[in-house]
Amino acid sequence: MKDMVTAQEPDCPFEFNFDAASFKAGDVVSYRVPEAFDEMPFVGELLEVHEDHVILKHYGEPENQSRPMRGTREDRPVVSKADALGD
Repeated sequence: MKDMVTAQEPDCPFEFNFDAASFKAGDVVSYRVPEAFDEMPFVGELLEVHEDHVILKHYGEPENQSRPMRGTREDRPVVSKADALGD
């Protein structure tokens, strides 16, 4: 992700939804895995939105290779290490 922002292209190439109240399937969100990566941001796509959690996948993964992950329903969802890494 570091190489995606340059002096010629200073803007982030992603448009994130940081408003958990307006989450909907298909939204691109910044999620984190604090158990393994502290506050490092990852890019996810929401598959399902529930009252108290979301189901997302890592952005850009092909459907046949993606692994749905459960995340908290907050501005930057938290995903467990087990869900993120398949442990």
